[in-house]
Amino acid sequence: MKKTGKFAVIFLLLLTVIGLGCYWESRIVLRIYDYKTGKIYVEVPAKEGDKLFFGWVHSWEKIPWHEFYHIGPGNTLVLEKICFPAFGAGIPENKGKKCYVQDGMIYMDEIGQVFPYFVWINSHFATREIKLNNVHISSGKELPEHTRVILAIERRVDKWLRMIPLSSKETRT
Repeated sequence: MKKTGKFAVIFLLLLTVIGLGCYWESRIVLRIYDYKTGKIYVEVPAKEGDKLFFGWVHSWEKIPWHEFYHIGPGNTLVLEKICFPAFGAGIPENKGKKCYVQDGMIYMDEIGQVFPYFVWINSHFATREIKLNNVHISSGKELPEHTRVILAIERRVDKWLRMIPLSSKETRT
């Protein structure tokens, strides 16, 4: 094989490897990570239309609170419905288009509220379960206690972009 042929084969292989690497890093994932350090605690593949369940315990009323989302356009989280067993402090009385009671739980449905991401202080007690498409991905006990965390739908490459230093006037969420 001539030198130019070898060079062309090596060049095409290099382009293929780079292309596969870019494809891998551009995949969409659900990620839970530390607000301050960026340390990733959970990362699972995700896509538009996937269903997210976030179950927690209300801090004042101490009642279970369930939130049902789907991944919307632009890697957003769209709140579809919430459910809980009783009303109390801080619990809305009229969220969404439908309200009904089923199996002892109050449901508020067809909400459609859009979130770019979630930020919360994790609690081993209060954060009960997080599922994606009915598959357990985490709980409060699996995340660091009293730590500010973010749940976001991102491209894998966003992890590397967060490491790039910003100017002193810019901040990154």
